[in-house]
Amino acid sequence: MRIDILLNKLCIVKHRSIAKKACEKGLVQINGKSVKPSKAVKIGDIIRVSLYGFIIDFELTRIPQRNINKSQTSTYYKLLVKNQI
Repeated sequence: MRIDILLNKLCIVKHRSIAKKACEKGLVQINGKSVKPSKAVKIGDIIRVSLYGFIIDFELTRIPQRNINKSQTSTYYKLLVKNQI
């Protein structure tokens, strides 16, 4: 699954276009490297998102196969750090 789609499905960002622009500006990293919106993610990746005045680090534990409820999103990742910029 693409990183921009994943961020949208996990409700980290509100729209996929926001995730795409964040990737293009270098605000999204996978395992310490800035990525393009089309970068594929895999289980165990450490993802860092710097948006909305926060830095969020999380480890991907599952990949959603379809749309999921907002209440279920936390079962797909383990939050490592959430800091305010």
